[in-house]
Amino acid sequence: MAENTDPRLQNQIIYSVYVRAHTPEGTFRAIEPDLDRIRALGTDIIWFMPIHPIGVKGKKGSLGCPYANRDYRAVNPAYGTMDDFRRLCDAIHARGMKVMIDVVYNHTSPDSVLWETHPEFFYKRPDGSPGNKVGDWTDVIDLDYNVPALWDYQIESLCFWAELVDGFRCDVASFVPVEFWKKARAAVEKVRPGCIWLAESVHREFGTLCRSEGMYSARDTELFEAFDMEYDYDVRTAFWEVLRDEKPLSHWTDLLEFQEAVYPPNYNKLRFLENHDQPRIALYAEGDALANYTAMLCFLKGATLLYAGQEWADMEQPSLFEKETVERATGRDLTPLLQTLARIKHERLDPDDAFFARALDDEKIAVMTRVNAGAKKFGVFSLKAKSADVYIDAPAGSYENLIDGSPVTVLPSDAPGFGTGVLRCEGKPIIFCIKQ
Repeated sequence: MAENTDPRLQNQIIYSVYVRAHTPEGTFRAIEPDLDRIRALGTDIIWFMPIHPIGVKGKKGSLGCPYANRDYRAVNPAYGTMDDFRRLCDAIHARGMKVMIDVVYNHTSPDSVLWETHPEFFYKRPDGSPGNKVGDWTDVIDLDYNVPALWDYQIESLCFWAELVDGFRCDVASFVPVEFWKKARAAVEKVRPGCIWLAESVHREFGTLCRSEGMYSARDTELFEAFDMEYDYDVRTAFWEVLRDEKPLSHWTDLLEFQEAVYPPNYNKLRFLENHDQPRIALYAEGDALANYTAMLCFLKGATLLYAGQEWADMEQPSLFEKETVERATGRDLTPLLQTLARIKHERLDPDDAFFARALDDEKIAVMTRVNAGAKKFGVFSLKAKSADVYIDAPAGSYENLIDGSPVTVLPSDAPGFGTGVLRCEGKPIIFCIKQ
């Protein structure tokens, strides 16, 4: 892990905001009235998807993609002014939350300020024209980190923003040299001590493919040398295979235990059910099943990401290329559940917990345990909202389900080797704790 990673980040809840889509106005100022509601969800950090000007040349859709950055040191005028953003940061800080912005350091738009002023900073095709190494990213051109002066420019930009914000979510961080991120972290630390670094690592299969084709793609273990948190894309394909009923649940829970075995102590994988690149979870689960997925998300080891709209079980994902506002009038509201889960995450789960997971494949029930010297925490999550008897390593007794206050009765097990106790799962999520 990065030497000064704060273990308390394990228990943080990050709320992702796409400024264009968050309100009908799509501005910094329009977000301010929503901050108290966001904070009440249990949010610790607000992550803004890219806030910079968007390129026009080669843009996708009518408005272009925020990940086709035109100027690293300015804000998108459609969102407001730099003063508007400063005011928004102040309002967030006043409510006890932190601010993280998206930085896109692998590429820029084809008409970026950097291309106009420093074409030597860019990857070139054999004919000398700028290009990119990922074919369907047609609205961007890649930077070339073999150029030392590019490192200086990018680090200066990070230090500029660190005067305002508390952290950076680094887009496709795997494609930028780890040594750059380590140098950037050291420089930013002098401006913003304790700055938070989140890496968007790439899917395991994609990273392997890129390396096989001669591209640079850092492994997750390497990224942890520079970052506090990184995406759980190393096991994400397995999660989606389970969600689509293509693989048994144990396929994914086994990989969660593999993460626990191979990563450094205090490793922090960002856990999410959806994000701006992934489909909405409400397309695959509803009612009690969705409640189980949501509770399991917060029980997993690592920081929790909520993508704006998830609290209303949105099914529509706002376009990256057009103006589509987050739908709030869905008739569904997970806010009370999320608030309860936030309290559990903040107060009952600990950064030093060891994590264990297994599955009842036939019923699609995940049985998870977090253990430290002080307590055992148990999570039982029925992802199809099915009822079943669940064997568990808990002594017989009566406990409280921290989610809804209902009693959890554990009876002595009659199946040695499967657990010391057995409880009845009725299809709703269960979390309870036992002091050691």
